[in-house]
Amino acid sequence: MSTASVSLPNWITYGLIPVLNLIVAFLISGVVVWLIGESPLGALSLLIEGALGSGEGIGFTLYYATSFIFTGLSVAVAIHAGLFNIGSEGQAYLGGLGCALVALALDRFVPWYVTMPVAVVGAGLFGAAWASIPAFLQAKRGSHIVITTIMFNYIGAALMVYLLVHVLIVPGKMAPETRTFLEGGQLPKLGGVMNLFGTKLGAAPFNVSFIIALVAAYFVWLLIWRTKLGFEMRTLGVSPTAASYAGIPYARTVMIAMLLSGALAGMMALNPVMGSSARLQVEFVGGAGFVGIAVSLMGRNHPVGIIFSAILFGILYQGGDWISFEMPNITREMILVIQGLVILFAGALEYMFRPALVRVYQQFKAK
Repeated sequence: MSTASVSLPNWITYGLIPVLNLIVAFLISGVVVWLIGESPLGALSLLIEGALGSGEGIGFTLYYATSFIFTGLSVAVAIHAGLFNIGSEGQAYLGGLGCALVALALDRFVPWYVTMPVAVVGAGLFGAAWASIPAFLQAKRGSHIVITTIMFNYIGAALMVYLLVHVLIVPGKMAPETRTFLEGGQLPKLGGVMNLFGTKLGAAPFNVSFIIALVAAYFVWLLIWRTKLGFEMRTLGVSPTAASYAGIPYARTVMIAMLLSGALAGMMALNPVMGSSARLQVEFVGGAGFVGIAVSLMGRNHPVGIIFSAILFGILYQGGDWISFEMPNITREMILVIQGLVILFAGALEYMFRPALVRVYQQFKAK
């Protein structure tokens, strides 16, 4: 019997296998570091020190993780419905436009806690609207969702450049960006949280959007595993034929799943636009939409796993910057290689150890 059909306990599937994959990824990364003449243990020490060794480092780590939680949830919602949404990058761009327009309109008149919920809705609506076109093409015309969402990433980026250069730019300035939001359009930093642990946030832009991300993760869990719609999405993702026999409407389910996925990707923009730079800039997404794919796969498309996976990638991003600063031989490109190895083993090769673990588990259970 194939090992793929053997059921393993959750602690193996969601705990042991990802940990083994991560260990192998770091071992191979250590070999790469050693080959260029640096100490693997020294590099690992710098990685941990840069990401977790100070309040400021932790703040930057959680700031990156916040964006990855949103985009990871975006990818996961679509995957549960059998859809591979690679358009979170473009949907986050349009989400940035949505929340920026809200901040520009309200920051003079109301405090941030009034602007924030409207901005969440604006970012979600703009992200969902951008996802609705590929969703319609998939549901009604059979166009493959992977192809259309990739194309819409580039269209979204081009649209953002046009708007910032010709429409939203501050008159008299060269930089393609909006004006800086007033205090009513900025999400406050979570320095008080760091103070509770006896450390300081420093210059890190860790902000309230992290709490919004955790709330979004909870609601995604409720949706997928505690609602009729979530059951329909998971049924469609496992077997479209079974979903059809059960009377689950294909087009409606695809549209809803992609709209929710796009909304979550759009909400990612709250973190860099209103929480960090306090203005809309070109390239503010910074690849977070693509990282969300790896975060979702490594987190097994479960909100709890996505949170931990996002924090891991936040550690790699912040710690990687620290390594490249302290060890000049390890360039930013080398850090990308390490991140790529983590993605390779945690995503593409996630079941490399499964056959051996199945045999060991069956022998242990037989005894």
